[in-house]
Amino acid sequence: MRTVVYSCPFVPPEWIAAHGLRPRRIMPRSTGGASSVDATVGVCAYVRAFIREVVSDPQVSAVVMTTVCDQMRRGAELITRERDLPLFLMNVPSTWTTAAAQELYRDELERLGRFMCSLDGEHPSKDRLAAVMMDYDSKRSAVRAARRYLSPQHYSEAIAAFHRDGVQASAAASRGESVMGVPLAVVGGPLLQKDFWLFEVVEQAGGRIVLDATETGERTMPPPFDQQAVRNDPLMELTFAYFAGIPDAFRRPNSGFYGWLKGELWDRGVRGILFRRHVWCDTWHAELRHLEEWAGMPVAELDGDDDDDGIPSRLTTRVQALLEVLA
Repeated sequence: MRTVVYSCPFVPPEWIAAHGLRPRRIMPRSTGGASSVDATVGVCAYVRAFIREVVSDPQVSAVVMTTVCDQMRRGAELITRERDLPLFLMNVPSTWTTAAAQELYRDELERLGRFMCSLDGEHPSKDRLAAVMMDYDSKRSAVRAARRYLSPQHYSEAIAAFHRDGVQASAAASRGESVMGVPLAVVGGPLLQKDFWLFEVVEQAGGRIVLDATETGERTMPPPFDQQAVRNDPLMELTFAYFAGIPDAFRRPNSGFYGWLKGELWDRGVRGILFRRHVWCDTWHAELRHLEEWAGMPVAELDGDDDDDGIPSRLTTRVQALLEVLA
């Protein structure tokens, strides 16, 4: 089975799997290490890490990228220079409140389907797509339920594992874990695998992350499917769940992001926010000031760059300072 990799949450893995291909959402390990994609090519550290993962993995058969950020658009060009791989650039409209924008997204899914058929995939029947969607929906429910018994770090790792391999969280895993401390949220762009140091630093300083609202966390899992809608028109329900159901800062208007975040912060008793962003990410950089004014609670910026291969002392200090204020 051929492996199709992607990084954007607006690419539905159900659609790839229904075509008989293996979807895998990449969570890059680190920004460090040698690569021909260096600081001169004008992309952020996260995109360089993504490119490195793609070009170094012989199991990758094709790549799907999206237009949600200019850095990734540039990254698509660089991947084709480094390795001869089929690559699909999917247009995800930034506007999302109109029927025309939703129809455009559905058209892009159909275009992606033709691309997957060119990779020896098979166009799925209505029943097959519906079956794959319900299987993913069931597994996502198991992942969400894992929040009750996993530590904050292990819960975020379980989400990443599901995105990578489609594996649901095990009810037998990490039973009895209990992390006490000041409740915090981490908000922002995608995390790298090495960014899980953040959970450890927070716990050592007397806090706990009760909400992972990053691009790789629970914020970008689509809402549960409407089962009747799946039976009637699975592709339309897939379109609705992903295009209208995932809040993000790049959306215009981005009211959906703040509406979702407000509810989650309240429900989980969050008292402070850790704002994680990659240097050169214009979208999240612009969002920081608005979030600080809107949140009504302390916000600590944790910016990441190419030198952050260990646990950056400057960011550890910011975490500690935030928790001292909240103590």
